[in-house]
Amino acid sequence: MKISLQATILIGALFAVASLAVAVTGFASLGGITDPVQAADSLGYAWFWAFLGAVSAAIAAVAWWMSRTPKRGEEA
Repeated sequence: MKISLQATILIGALFAVASLAVAVTGFASLGGITDPVQAADSLGYAWFWAFLGAVSAAIAAVAWWMSRTPKRGEEA
């Protein structure tokens, strides 16, 4: 299955936004948790989603950079 660069950029950006939204929600909800074990688990969960968002944003950025780079034989 082939995915075009434009689709990669769009899917990567949308997944990055969704992942970072989940991470922000996780970080914001830490104040209401009183159990230290549950708070540590929630913090790890939020950092995991932040990591996924960062990786997805990086993939989308690389795909965007690749789409902007002229191909061999083309002028800039």
